[in-house]
Amino acid sequence: MKKLISTALVFAALALFSWGGSAYAGEIEHGAQIFSANCAACHAGGGNVVNAAKTLRKDALEKYDMDSIDAIVYQVTHGKNAMPSFRGRLNSEDLEDVAAYVLYQAESGW
Repeated sequence: MKKLISTALVFAALALFSWGGSAYAGEIEHGAQIFSANCAACHAGGGNVVNAAKTLRKDALEKYDMDSIDAIVYQVTHGKNAMPSFRGRLNSEDLEDVAAYVLYQAESGW
């Protein structure tokens, strides 16, 4: 059920940004694909199946100083605690786009 909800959210974001037609839409669209393939298993709907307090929701990102592209890229690249490193699995464009997607979704309330 979580996977279905996550997939629906990804497609809703894709539809919204495809309709908008901005350059930013491509980043978000690509980021949604990267998120779906690499992050959604643990972070479906902006949650966190390992540590419920450290979600991808706006308030948690702000609380833990993770509310910037640079901070998210660093975390995804290096991993931390139970989160694996994605260094070598995602290139710099993938990392920046997934970070943009996470921030967009956090602003939108997931």
